Amino acid sequence: MKRSLSILTLSLLLSTQAFAGELEDAHAAFEKKDYATALKLYTKLANAGNPEAQQHLGQMYWYGEAGEVDEAKAEALFRKAAAKGNKVAAASLDVMKQRVERRADIDYWVKGYDGADLKSGEFRCPAPRIPAMSKINEEIDRVGAAVNTWQNCYNKFVTNLNANSPLTKKIPADIAKLMNKQETEASAAHLERVRENVAEEAKVSSKLILADFAAWKAATEAYVLQHNAMIKNAAAEKGK
Repeated sequence: MKRSLSILTLSLLLSTQAFAGELEDAHAAFEKKDYATALKLYTKLANAGNPEAQQHLGQMYWYGEAGEVDEAKAEALFRKAAAKGNKVAAASLDVMKQRVERRADIDYWVKGYDGADLKSGEFRCPAPRIPAMSKINEEIDRVGAAVNTWQNCYNKFVTNLNANSPLTKKIPADIAKLMNKQETEASAAHLERVRENVAEEAKVSSKLILADFAAWKAATEAYVLQHNAMIKNAAAEKGK
């Protein structure tokens, strides 16, 4: 009887050592991004009841490294591992719970954010009113000051846009950590489109304003030259 118990104990020890070796192999494959091998090994160990393998396999389904994002499979594996005391799996279940509670916040950064804050407040640069031509000094000074104010605002807008690029930096850390792989990628693509649209809109507007200013400046300078020439000629005629 003692011998039978010893043989059973030895068998269990060898089995545990074998599992440990396979777990290390799975970890190594995962680190090398050999996800196919890691998936195969983690699946085998998870089916045998290994909580660490269940936790890692759940993570692979969570992040899409198993070939697809499958939250249902990930949650089932996390629950099995957590029931056996795996703290990482328990924390992952908490994240999944938070995802449900903060779904609206996640969706906002994935598809709802429109960049309004990038062009409002101190970064809102209304186009200055520029006439076709100015004939008096007061208006010339007003137009010059208005364009200068707009230019300073536009420069501040560009600086702020560059400082916030890529716009993924604007996602709050507590929301970013709740996103899965697909949501993270979708959010990055959406925010880049928003940045491009905001930048292009401002660029087009600035070109129109600068074109109007250039036309005004040319017309005004031509008028001033003509006006001064008329005054000079009138003075010359008067002096005869």
